[in-house]
Amino acid sequence: MKPAISTLACALATLAALAFSGCAPLAPRHADTVSQLRFIGEQRLPWHQHYQGTLVGGLSGIDYDAANDEWVMISDDRSQYNPARYYRAKLAFDRHAFTSVRLTGVHTLLQPDGSTYPSKAAYQPGVGAVPDLESMRVDPRDASIWYASEGDVRLGLDPFVRHATRDGRYLATLPLPPMFSVTTQRISGPRNNQAFEGISFTPDGNTLWVSLEGPMYQDGPEPDPQHGAPARITHFTREGKMLGQYVYPLDPIPARPGPGKAADNGISEILALSGSKLLVLERAGVQAADGSYRTFVRIYAVDSVDATDVRQLATLKDASFTPLHKRLVLDLDSLKLPQLDNLEGMAFGPRLDGGHASLVLVSDDNFNQAEVTQFLLFEVIP
Repeated sequence: MKPAISTLACALATLAALAFSGCAPLAPRHADTVSQLRFIGEQRLPWHQHYQGTLVGGLSGIDYDAANDEWVMISDDRSQYNPARYYRAKLAFDRHAFTSVRLTGVHTLLQPDGSTYPSKAAYQPGVGAVPDLESMRVDPRDASIWYASEGDVRLGLDPFVRHATRDGRYLATLPLPPMFSVTTQRISGPRNNQAFEGISFTPDGNTLWVSLEGPMYQDGPEPDPQHGAPARITHFTREGKMLGQYVYPLDPIPARPGPGKAADNGISEILALSGSKLLVLERAGVQAADGSYRTFVRIYAVDSVDATDVRQLATLKDASFTPLHKRLVLDLDSLKLPQLDNLEGMAFGPRLDGGHASLVLVSDDNFNQAEVTQFLLFEVIP
């Protein structure tokens, strides 16, 4: 570690992109290309850890708050254990090692009327919404937060993207076109538990990308071991104007489930590299005959420049379009980790000494003792 130097010198070093480990800039590095990811290390939180009166788990989204040098992580607890909430944390690492994760705060998220989100058991139709919170981002402009919910087809609840203060108070809801409204007849709109799984601001903070986990009902069947499926990724202004919509071609499910067992594949998170380029976290879960699950996780790079804008297509069935071209950045099976879990969050962090971006993934343990809350750290090689 180099000796501390003045704030002015640190700023000059940042602008010059010099590798002073003693004044590593806090701002995430949004490189517009990623050639590969170098694995640095892993940390975990204990199962059923309690923190400030809440049960920690279900961490489905993560982002870095550069202004406060903290990480934010949203729980997909549907207010079953505690009201919908997000956590703040400090992650200690450098380009050589990942040493700790320490929780520093928890904030309850509030509905527009100031109340907490209800559980399914307490939900009254037409009053508020049961949360299924899957992604969150820190606003690059003012460090407020944005978060997404998948909704609930069975309850007739639409997915949403909402804006809140750092302490969880409601500010606004992103206006959405009717195509994202659920139908209890399951003939159009997002599938249950396959709606807004990923959100990401572009590096300039002016626009927002939102991804569906899987195909909408009108766009065709879900992936299976023989066939992939189309999932829509949409580009919005901060005010909700749709700038474009593109088809991400999901892979076929990479293995066959046991007889009568479950398997799925979908987008679990996105991360904008520029106004047209994204990283996509694609994750599959396959249940074996004994009921155990194996998780497959791949990170792809895509660019919307040569893809068809499909926002005017009511259905993708039999439609002619050019999907997003996928380039594999990393198949996490190649890391040979003792356990690869249900990774659902992905975010850039502070620059590492040497100038490259850091990238952190987090897993959702589903409040299941057989799973883990896992943090994986990478160096981004541009």
